[in-house]
Amino acid sequence: MNLTLYKEMLRVNMKGIMNYACGSAFYILFMIWLYPGLANNTKAIDDLVSAMPEGVGNAFGLNSGFASAEAFISGEYYGLILVLILSIVCVQMSTQLMARLVDRGSMAYLLATPTTRRKVAFTQALVLTTALFVIMATTTLAGFIGDAWFLGGEYEFNSSRFVQLNGVAFLLFFAIGALSFLVSSISNDEKKAFGISGAITFGFFTLDILGKISEKMEVLRYLTLFTLYQPGKIVNGTVEVALVSLALLLVGVFAFALGIELFRRRDLPL
Repeated sequence: MNLTLYKEMLRVNMKGIMNYACGSAFYILFMIWLYPGLANNTKAIDDLVSAMPEGVGNAFGLNSGFASAEAFISGEYYGLILVLILSIVCVQMSTQLMARLVDRGSMAYLLATPTTRRKVAFTQALVLTTALFVIMATTTLAGFIGDAWFLGGEYEFNSSRFVQLNGVAFLLFFAIGALSFLVSSISNDEKKAFGISGAITFGFFTLDILGKISEKMEVLRYLTLFTLYQPGKIVNGTVEVALVSLALLLVGVFAFALGIELFRRRDLPL
């Protein structure tokens, strides 16, 4: 790793990272603040959800129920809003860290310093991973603050499953970010890298939604990493979290390693 580059890239991107982290923290606090007002009407809400088409409830994680705070936020936040936030972070940052530098000629100047391509690419991958970790750590901390502040032990909040939920969310976007990084590592054009990474990321999410909505299209879920991410089932304890986490970790490590190696071997434009 190139420590100087790591510090500089974090400095350059820290404002954006913290904007996303604070936005995520604010939203989850808002969700937890809402929960006590809804907790006494969970039967009415569950009846409303059950009246919806089953596919809609599956697609947006509403079928996990609202009996606990983590079940509520798993459907209202982790099923859609957090996914969109971290998808944008992965696509945007991976492009900025690799393809943009190549496209604008900055990578050539960077590689003219006493360093290697492998170190540069590894450092940029670490910056992206750090950004995702900061956002998820802030979100997790905000969840515990919300529990202490708004729930005060009066409402059920399973801390261990909440941590598992955040851990799987981090590993999902570690893998998604790695795929975006791989695309960016082999691209000369910033806009093309951004478009391809976005198409892969949001295409995966769309396939997962379509597969959940209709049983006829359920096979589509096997074409996307999002099938491993099931917030409602995680908080209900019906998912093998360790197995899912290992699968996502392996995909992420492989994609990052491949991206670093391909960047090391490729020809860069003059």
